[in-house]
Amino acid sequence: MSELTSTTKGAHPTPPVAAQRPWTRTHHGEDVADPYEWLRDGEDPAVIAHLEAENAYAEATTAHLTPLRQLLFDEIKSRTLETDLTVPVASGDWWYYARTVEGSQYAIQCRAPLTDRTAVPELDPSQPLPGEEVLLDGNALAEGHEFFSLGGFEVSADHTRMAYAVDVTGDERFDVTVVDIATRQVLDEAVTGAGYGLAFSHDARHLFHVAVDDAWRPHEVWRHEVGTARGDDVLVHRESDERFWMGLGTSRDERWIVLGLGSKTTSEVHLIDAHDPTGPMRCVAPRRDGVEYDVEPAADHLLIVHNERQPEGDLAWAPLDATSHEQWQPLLERADGERFVGVDAFDDFAVLSLRADGLPALRILPREAKSTPFVASDYGAPVDVGFDDELHTVSLGPVADPDTDRIRIVHESWVSPRSVLDVVAATGERHVLKRQPVLGGVDLADYEQQRTWATAPDGTRVPVSLVMRRGTEPDGSHPGLLYGYGSYEMSFDPYFSIARLSLLDRGVVYAVAHVRGGGELGRHWYDDGKMLAKRNTFTDFVAAAEHLHETGWVARDRLAIEGGSAGGLLVGAATNLAPDRFAAVLAAVPFVDALTTILRPDLPLTVGEWEEWGNPLDDPEVYRYMRGYSPYENIAPLAYPAILATTSLHDTRVYFTEPAKWVARLREVTDHDDERPVLLRTEMSAGHGGRSGRYDAWEQTAWEWAWVLDRIGATDVVTSR
Repeated sequence: MSELTSTTKGAHPTPPVAAQRPWTRTHHGEDVADPYEWLRDGEDPAVIAHLEAENAYAEATTAHLTPLRQLLFDEIKSRTLETDLTVPVASGDWWYYARTVEGSQYAIQCRAPLTDRTAVPELDPSQPLPGEEVLLDGNALAEGHEFFSLGGFEVSADHTRMAYAVDVTGDERFDVTVVDIATRQVLDEAVTGAGYGLAFSHDARHLFHVAVDDAWRPHEVWRHEVGTARGDDVLVHRESDERFWMGLGTSRDERWIVLGLGSKTTSEVHLIDAHDPTGPMRCVAPRRDGVEYDVEPAADHLLIVHNERQPEGDLAWAPLDATSHEQWQPLLERADGERFVGVDAFDDFAVLSLRADGLPALRILPREAKSTPFVASDYGAPVDVGFDDELHTVSLGPVADPDTDRIRIVHESWVSPRSVLDVVAATGERHVLKRQPVLGGVDLADYEQQRTWATAPDGTRVPVSLVMRRGTEPDGSHPGLLYGYGSYEMSFDPYFSIARLSLLDRGVVYAVAHVRGGGELGRHWYDDGKMLAKRNTFTDFVAAAEHLHETGWVARDRLAIEGGSAGGLLVGAATNLAPDRFAAVLAAVPFVDALTTILRPDLPLTVGEWEEWGNPLDDPEVYRYMRGYSPYENIAPLAYPAILATTSLHDTRVYFTEPAKWVARLREVTDHDDERPVLLRTEMSAGHGGRSGRYDAWEQTAWEWAWVLDRIGATDVVTSR
């Protein structure tokens, strides 16, 4: 057999055929032949040639969709305010903000002199603020590169220096540059290949950065003296436990450099005095297996969200110099149906982020006294920040200085554009600073949202969000797109999308299945969809699809499904379980060869993932369980729906290998034909998130959604009902 073929037969292109090469995986007494494992080597010219042939086949198969793709792109573009700016954030003597310019792919980071921190300047999207300084132009940095990502941007506490981290391949390894803001002199370019996380010392002489190991795990923190050689850097911490990752940042008052270490079930936080960067690092509380905690330094105490007493979290406080969990003192306990997520400290109040009844929420804790030493009674009765819409997302926006009297919040829903508001903490008075504009004559009253509930095979009620054009009736005729994720306790909360309007205007009912494995309904919702309960994620999703059919929201032959990354695992597994339920499957950077990956501790993410999926390398039960659901391993000779898998050559999180192997086996095993093609589309210069520039990202969205709309018979705009 040849390595690949791609020819045209009659009116239909012929898909590439990947060669089969002998390779066997042996674990727990089982030999598994995997003839497509050779597709793992991204340096092999034969692999690259295969991916390019797949791209050519995908383009040829979908050539008739070129006008629709252009139309979708034009709709997104015409409805977006291309020249715009973010709401400025006060820090020191400056307003910091970002702006975009029509025709430019990337944002421009700016600042302007601050005159009155209580009054945000009047915003004219077409004009910079008076006295603007351009700090960083992403378009200039991206020039000459097909991909560009800004992985970090930090300004020193004295506002004299900035550090930024750039990736131009998509592999999420960053080169760091330090610049003197006043002179624009490049002070340092010594740190290369770094991970996420940068933090200046208070005097800006030192820059802390994170190093990644060969498996892309952030495992070391180094202290770098600006202007010196990389070889002179000082190792601050090395994490030897391969389950643990690390995050690096600075406290709001810029007094502390915060190092957070965490596995999927356990965490540990260290503090470094930013005024004494060469001094010792202090552990707030040594790790204890199964105990997770987050630390927020306030001026004279620490606030701690933890799960020591119960899994949904509590809020505690501790002395500023705490070194043990025994110093934690209760501050606030959750109510039924709540999950405490995090806390932010300001001089005169704190803001608790939580989940309540399946949605994000915020709670202000006013500080009514300032005792010495601090006591819990300094905080008064909590005040919830509420909104009237049934489904929404509310989150704390950027606030740099701790001495403010107000918080910035961000609110949006499936049908309400993103709004930025300032809320006076003491009174609850609200000031709308900006609402995301939607151009092109769109009337947002034409759309509606609602929540419905599917019933899983074990009787569990699964929430499903629905978004559609107003007046849509559940008559069993509509096309639909069902999205799912369901891993890592990540919640897929309501958000507004200009691009999604193009689906809704074509009569599509857009649905999100909030399946177990996510965090929408609290920690138990996550625990019931991981490890040896992972199948619940997939059966919940199939139940949501069946619910859409049974309730008449979507026609049985017009439902497409979509998932990305771990959500790609979800849609792949669901397709194996119920291929007849779906008309089309869009799997983005899909984690579809899960067992092969989790059996290899040398690959990125694997060891840390064992607390999510289990360890099939050492545990035969976990091996058999994953073997029973991994999409690649369970493809059956049945009639599958049309499938489009997308990936990126430089994706570090989910190797392109997984969808490439999956597509090859789908073509080999399943009953498919020209009417139900299996496609693979690879971005040759991108990472896990796909293309990087905003116009390029719109083109990618238009390409994928044109395919979906074509498969479910929804290419035309619906003008009336």
